[in-house]
Amino acid sequence: MKKLTNLITIVMIAITMLQCKKSEATNTANDNSAKTSQKHSEEKENHKHDEKDDLKYVSKEIKVTGDVLTPLTLTVDSLKKMKVVELKDFKIVCQKGLTKDSVESTKGVLLTDILEKAKIAQQEHKDRNFYIVARASDDYKATFSWAELFNNPTGEKVFVLFEQNGKPLKEKGEMILVSMTDAKTGPRHVKWLKSIEVTRVK
Repeated sequence: MKKLTNLITIVMIAITMLQCKKSEATNTANDNSAKTSQKHSEEKENHKHDEKDDLKYVSKEIKVTGDVLTPLTLTVDSLKKMKVVELKDFKIVCQKGLTKDSVESTKGVLLTDILEKAKIAQQEHKDRNFYIVARASDDYKATFSWAELFNNPTGEKVFVLFEQNGKPLKEKGEMILVSMTDAKTGPRHVKWLKSIEVTRVK
């Protein structure tokens, strides 16, 4: 009987040790998964990736969709056929106030010109409750209201750019969006721009 009791005790200890190891392994896997998820979330929020990954986010066209009468598919060539504006001495300033990039010369088209070409689906002239989302291929987003673009000086300085310092954009995507009058231009600096989405406020 004593031998049987000792055997049962040994088996119970072994089972307990196996359960502890399994629990530790599960916790480690969960921690690793959480860290990976957090990393991806931070990358999306910060709109920043490793240089080797930049090219996979490049989009060669922009879709203008949502509450518009004429959905558009824009490329660099189609932007060049619109009213192109050349801009000088533009800085990208992050939320912390640090200058991340300094651009001597860049060319692009006003976002309002693009939206007027797509024709926002206003039912009458007082129908102004829309918001516009500029979305990147990594799902980074910048948002504007109709009033901010069409009834505010901000709208005169929001551009979709396709050239920088005399050269086509490459690693930042073929087209990017900037809002030049923002105190901190970085948060609404959308690289790898892939869509402009118009939505009526409901």
